[in-house]
Order: sequence, then structure tokens, then C-alpha cells
Amino acid sequence: MKKLKQILANKNTVTFIAAILIVLVLYFFYNWRVNQATSPIRIPYALQTIAPRTEITKDMIGYLEIPQSAIKGNVLTNENTQILGMYTNVNATIPTGSLFYSSQLVREEELPDSFLIDIEDGYVAYNFSVDIKSTYGNSMYPGNYVDVYFKGVGEDGLLMVGKLVENVKILAVKDSTGHHVFETTTEDRTPSQIIFAVTEEVHLLLRKAEYVRNAEIILVPTNTSLQLDGEEAPITVTSETIRQYINSQATVLEEDTPEEDTSTE
Repeated sequence: MKKLKQILANKNTVTFIAAILIVLVLYFFYNWRVNQATSPIRIPYALQTIAPRTEITKDMIGYLEIPQSAIKGNVLTNENTQILGMYTNVNATIPTGSLFYSSQLVREEELPDSFLIDIEDGYVAYNFSVDIKSTYGNSMYPGNYVDVYFKGVGEDGLLMVGKLVENVKILAVKDSTGHHVFETTTEDRTPSQIIFAVTEEVHLLLRKAEYVRNAEIILVPTNTSLQLDGEEAPITVTSETIRQYINSQATVLEEDTPEEDTSTE
């Protein structure tokens, strides 16, 4: 113990030992950094081209091993917590073979107009012009249900009013600039459009109804959707009389199929 104290009392000896320790620390730190940079890690990449607004699923992801030093930028390395279940942003297309970057992916609720993703097969989006009065003082919210009424003048000159479609769910309410009315509480926004999804048949019927002379479409709030065996009741046309009247005022054009060019040179 006495000998150790004598050694530590010698400044030259202490300086030498400190220098040795510093060299050893730098040596081991350098080797650790080199090993870390050159050791391969497992990185997810895209097995196919992934379009905007697409949910990332397991079958879209492959894996490769590359040195950590080759990873540049905001590359995502954990498929479970950073990639699976995320969506490609509206301006992001991920090419086949590309790594995944944080700037390309967002959560579903962060997508602009994310409600469009939830539209069922066979349904199309329909936007309906509204104002404060027709939305009952801005009291129609996404998730509410409405019935669609038609008001017009029949061929006999009498006023025609009745329910045309029932059980329509509101997907979004927007102002004239395209912003969601209820996404903020810091400013008052005036409703300009209500968006809902309907079948193609109902979509065409409503479009035709919009152009019937001296006619008006009216949205009327209802209670929550009826449940049938645990599922929402379907959107239904409730008045065959009004349907026939609207169809009588319009002509449906069939889709034109270009004729095959059979000419030969």
C-alpha cells in the first residue's frame, strides 16, 4: 500500500499511466465504432412498387443485410413498429427495391382525406353543396346519418316532396377551401360541402336529380344507422315514384367502347 502511494505521488508516473489508459480507451472505442459501422444489420425494403395512400402489409416487405455505415438519412429499420400498418403519403411512391424512409410513411389518420380509404367496394364518393342553413346551423358531423329528400314540380304541376334515399353516412364536412370544418377549434369554418359514399346507382340518381329543373335535394339528419344482424342497414332508395320521375327528366348515355381498328397497312 505504501509503495502504491509512492508511485501515485510521482507525477511523471501518474501522467504515464493516464496516457496509457487514454490510449486504451481510444483503441477500444475506435474498434467498437469500426465494428458497429461494418457489422451488417437487417433492413426492410419494398418487394413491389407501392402507390400513394397504400397500407404497408407484410407481403410488401423483403429484407436485406447491409453495413450500418451504408445507411444514410431517415431510413426505417424496424418493420414492426415503424412500417407495418403505416400508409404511403399522398405524394410518395416507393419503387421496387427501395428502402423505407420516415418521410414517405404516415399513420392513416394523418393522411389528407383519409376517409376515402374506408369507402367500401362498389361505393363512390359524392359531394353535396351545403351552407349553414342546410346543415342546421353547422350541426351535421362526420359519422352522422342523413336521409335525402327530393323537392320538385311534377308533370301535373303539383309540388312533389318525399324521401328519396335513406341511411346515408356522412364521411366529411369541408369548407370552401377544402379544409375539414371540424378538424380545429381555434377558428370557425363555414360548411360548403358534405361528402358521403353511395352505390353507383344512387350516385347517378342524385347527379340527375341535381339537374332537374326547379328541383332541390335536401339532407335531413336521422338517428344513428339501424343495425341488421350487427351490420349497418344498407343505403336504400325509398321512393320508386320519385326515382321514375327523375329518370324521366334525364337520358343516360351508355359508355362508348372504341371500335377496334381492323385496317391493315
